[in-house]
Amino acid sequence: MADAAVATKKKPGWRTLVRSLKNPKSGYMALFGFAQGLPPALFLGTLYAWLSEAEIDLETMGVFSLVGLAYAFQFLWSPLLDKVDIPGLRKLGKRKQWIAPMQLIVGIALLVMSFLDPKSALGWFSLLAAIGAFASATQDIAINAWRIDVADEEATLDILSTITQMGFRLAALIGGALGLIIAERIGWPQTYVIMGAIMLAIGIAGLFAPDANVAKRSAASVAANEEEVAELYNMGEITEKVRNRALLAVGLLWAWAIGTVVVFMVRSMTAAPGARPDVTQFTTTYGPLIVLATVVLPAFIAAWVAKQKRDGTNVIAAAPGVGAGHTVKFTDHLYRALVLPLVEFVGRMGWSLVLILALVLTYRICDSIWGVFAYPFYLGELNYTGDEVAFASKFFGVFAIILGLALGGWIITVMGRMFTLTLGAALAAATNLLYADLAIGGGTMQAASDAIGFTAFVNFIAGVFQMPESEGLARLTFTIFWENLAIGIAGAAYIAWLSSIVAKRYAAVQYALLASLTLLVGTLGRGALGQMIEDRGYYFVFIFTALIGIVAVVLCILEWIRESRSKLAAGIVAPEAGEALPAE
Repeated sequence: MADAAVATKKKPGWRTLVRSLKNPKSGYMALFGFAQGLPPALFLGTLYAWLSEAEIDLETMGVFSLVGLAYAFQFLWSPLLDKVDIPGLRKLGKRKQWIAPMQLIVGIALLVMSFLDPKSALGWFSLLAAIGAFASATQDIAINAWRIDVADEEATLDILSTITQMGFRLAALIGGALGLIIAERIGWPQTYVIMGAIMLAIGIAGLFAPDANVAKRSAASVAANEEEVAELYNMGEITEKVRNRALLAVGLLWAWAIGTVVVFMVRSMTAAPGARPDVTQFTTTYGPLIVLATVVLPAFIAAWVAKQKRDGTNVIAAAPGVGAGHTVKFTDHLYRALVLPLVEFVGRMGWSLVLILALVLTYRICDSIWGVFAYPFYLGELNYTGDEVAFASKFFGVFAIILGLALGGWIITVMGRMFTLTLGAALAAATNLLYADLAIGGGTMQAASDAIGFTAFVNFIAGVFQMPESEGLARLTFTIFWENLAIGIAGAAYIAWLSSIVAKRYAAVQYALLASLTLLVGTLGRGALGQMIEDRGYYFVFIFTALIGIVAVVLCILEWIRESRSKLAAGIVAPEAGEALPAE
C-alpha cells in the first residue's frame, strides 16, 4: 500500500494538472498575476497615449516615465516586507497585509487620475502615477513571496508561476489593447475609472485569498533565518562595526540616488515649461553619478569587505559558534539582505564583475529606453487610430513575444545560452532599423510584408475584427511583430544568463538587483531621448538606439569568451554541456 501511495504521488499526469487548476490558490494566483500586470500597462504604457492625445510634449513624457524607477529600485525595500507588519492588518496574513492595501492604493490612484486633466494638472498627475507605481512595485514583492508561501504538492510552485505569467499577459491585453479600444469610444477618464474599479475589486477579493499559516509553517524557516544571520558573529566573519559602516555607506548612496531623481521629477512637473530644468543636462550630469551611486560604489564597498574577510582583517577572532546565542539585530538582517549578497557576488566574480555589470546595464536598453514613446509615435507621428495600435501592438505583439520566448528557449537548448544571448542582442538592435524605415514612410516594411503574404493575412484578420483594410496597418503590424519576436528571444536568453550567474543562497536578492539594474540606464535616459526626438526626429533616434545596441552585442561576445575560458579552467571541455547552475 505504501509503495502504491508513493507511485501515485510521483505520477504527474494531466489529472494532477486538473487538480491544481481546481485549487482555490490557482484562481487567486491568476487574480494576483493580473493585478501585477495591469498597473505597469497603465502607468508605463497606455497612459502615454492619453498624454499624447492631451498634447503633452515628448520631453515631459520622458521625465514622466521616471516613475518606472519604482520597479527598478524595488529591491531596496523588499527586505522590509519580511520584517515589518502594518498595524491592524497583520491578522490578514503576512503577505496579504501588504497585497490588499497596495492594490487598493493603485485603484484609488487610477480613479483620482481619471478626474484630472493631464495638461492643467500634470504635477498631481505625475504624483499619483508615482504613488501608484510604488504601490504596484510593493505588491509585486508581496505577491511573489505569497506564491512561494502557499505553494504545496497540489498547487505546485511551477504551476502557480505559470498561472502568474498567464494573468500578467492577460492584464497587458486588458490594460493595453482593451484600454485603447475603450478610450477610443468613451474617452480616457472613463477608461481609467474602469481600470481603477478593477484594481479595487481585486483588492477586495484578495482579502479572501488563502494565506500560509505563517506562525506554524514558517517557524522552522524563521529559526533557520535567525541562525543564518547569527552566523555573522562566528569566528572569521567581518566585525559588526565594519558591517554597519558598509551598510550605512550603501544605504546613503542609494538614498541619495533616489532622492535626486525624485527632486528632479518634482521640479520638472511643477515648474512652468520655460523654467523647467534641462532634462538633457540632468541626464548627462547626474545620470552617470546615479549609476555610480547605485552600482559602481556599492560594488567597490562589497569588494573591500570581501578583501577584508579574505585577508583576515577586521574579522571576529572569537571561537566558532559564538554567534549562536547572539541576539540578532535589525541591522544584521539588513546587512544580510542587501550587502552580503553583493559581497558574495563580487568576491566570486572578481574583475569579471565589470564586464557583467556593463552587460546588465546595456542589454535591454534598445527596447527599454524608447518604450514609453511608442504610443506617441504610433498615434501622434504616424496618425494610427487606437484600434489599429491595439490590434498591432497587443494582439500580434503579445503573440510575438510568447513565440519569441518559446523560440529563444529552443535555441538555447540547441545552440547554447551565450549564442542565444548574443543573437538576442543583435536582433534587438536590428529591429530599431525597422522602426527607422517606418518613421520615413515604411516603404521597405511594406514591400517585405507584401512579398511574404503578411499583408493579406493581416487584412484577413482585421476583417474578422470588422476593421477596414489598410496597407499602413500591415506594415505597422509587421514591424511590431518582428520587434516583439526579438524581445522574446532576447528575454529568454537574458533570464537564463542571469539565473546562471547568481548564487543559490542569495538568488532572490542577487537576481532582483541585477534585473532591476537592467532598467536603470534606459529609464534614466528617457528624458534626454524625448528631447532628442523633439530636436532631431524619430528616424535619427531609431538609428541612434540601433548603434547603442551594438555595444550590448560586443559585451555579449566578451562575456561569451569569459565564460568559455572559465569553463575550460574548470575542466569543462564541451561548450554549454550541462549548463552551469547557480553557484552555491
